[in-house]
Amino acid sequence: MTNMMRQVKTLGLLGTGVIGGGWAARALHFGIDVLAADVRPEMESWIRGAVENAEGALSRLTFAPLPPKGKLSFTTDLGAMARHVDFIQENIPEQLELKQRVLAEVSRQAPPDVVIASSTSGLMPSDLQRDMEAPERFLVAHPFNPVYLLPLVELVGGSRTSPEALDAASRFFTEIGMHPLKVRREIPGHLTDRLQEALWREILHLVNDGMATTGELDESIVYGPGLRWAAMGTNLIYHLAGGEPGMRHMLKQFGPCLKWPWTKLEAPELTEELIDRMVQGTQAQANGRSIREIERLRDDYLVAIQQVLRQYNIGAGATLRALEERLYERNGAAARAGGGSGGAGQLLRLVETHVRPEWVDYNGHMTDSRYLQVFGDATDALFRSVGVDDAYRASGRAVYAVESHLTHNAEAKALEPLYVTTRVVGVDDKRVHLFHCLHRRQDDSLVATGEHTYLHVNSTAKKAAALDPAVRAKLEKIQRTQASLPAAAQMGRHVGMPRS
Repeated sequence: MTNMMRQVKTLGLLGTGVIGGGWAARALHFGIDVLAADVRPEMESWIRGAVENAEGALSRLTFAPLPPKGKLSFTTDLGAMARHVDFIQENIPEQLELKQRVLAEVSRQAPPDVVIASSTSGLMPSDLQRDMEAPERFLVAHPFNPVYLLPLVELVGGSRTSPEALDAASRFFTEIGMHPLKVRREIPGHLTDRLQEALWREILHLVNDGMATTGELDESIVYGPGLRWAAMGTNLIYHLAGGEPGMRHMLKQFGPCLKWPWTKLEAPELTEELIDRMVQGTQAQANGRSIREIERLRDDYLVAIQQVLRQYNIGAGATLRALEERLYERNGAAARAGGGSGGAGQLLRLVETHVRPEWVDYNGHMTDSRYLQVFGDATDALFRSVGVDDAYRASGRAVYAVESHLTHNAEAKALEPLYVTTRVVGVDDKRVHLFHCLHRRQDDSLVATGEHTYLHVNSTAKKAAALDPAVRAKLEKIQRTQASLPAAAQMGRHVGMPRS
């Protein structure tokens, strides 16, 4: 294969459906354009609806500065899609011969440096790549529903898959906030579905034997092991169960149980009676709620769980934290490279954003707290650009806000594009004085201003400390280049109540 992977600016979807819609929502949210291809033209409205339904939860997943949202296009021409994208994700029905035929056709249209991945939940990649051109760029990339919130993606290579293809796919999925798990060897069902299948078989036996309803079995997971599984898998949990000696003691103590006839790995026959019991049980659990209602409930708690786990930097929370660190660092890197400066004597332009729908209050415009958030993103970009980055903070030094003053000049409505300009007003041994202006991008009108004083501290000693000389010098240089600029009318103002 030539250059293994081009930079992924456009993701091609081969087939839509639930999984395709999930891929689209995730990619678009993190700035990747999506060209979705499906032979059924009616799937265009379906995938657009799926993306819209996912937006509410995705928008709350992280408040780190995001790239501009990607654009969604649709075509019924699979070949045209293959010729105009940088990465292809296949999501057609789970039928081996169908997948083989379509993948082979698409591989003849896609350039050889375009990775082609399949979302298959159980088929073997060696079988799927059999008739493809450039089969070395093919792999399985098996996600989990909802793809836009669950970060796990299993990467499985076939007999002709190159290590470079697996590495390239891993980099791309990491960029859009996923946790790529490379499976050592191809096996039917990969890893996670095999584990889920074992649990599913036991559920069918217990319902078939009249031992429990579907609701009771779900309760047995939700209120117990499911809570532990959110951050620790079965193996680490069982290691804890062994006490200080760990897994060795656990296996010695509970190993004999494996000889007991507790489980039945062979699935029961799917009789009409068993099917009726499963349907009646799950309908009772749904309690009249639609699929979309239950999806939104699921999405809300998945966001909340990941945000909690983020605080502890564990499980899916660690993936979310790593994504946010990349987003903030990328924002700061653009400022370091000078991309936010219009040149000497001009304001820095460090943040480009838009009013996310969840930022809008009952009055129909951006709520108060979001102004602080956007100005905080501009401050973060500035400080990172002069060296106050993750490594700096890890050294026990940080910059804390000690005073802020906002003025509101105009409304900012949902989806309006915005940008922030920044002025370094003053710098001394321990303090930094900044003035931000928030503008509408379409007409450059002033929406709000933020004036802030920051104190440099030794975070270990919990007291004020002198700025690093190199950091101070960079801030002072910016201040000097902006010194000739006229002061904004709002700069230095007190809160607009009469002074007593």
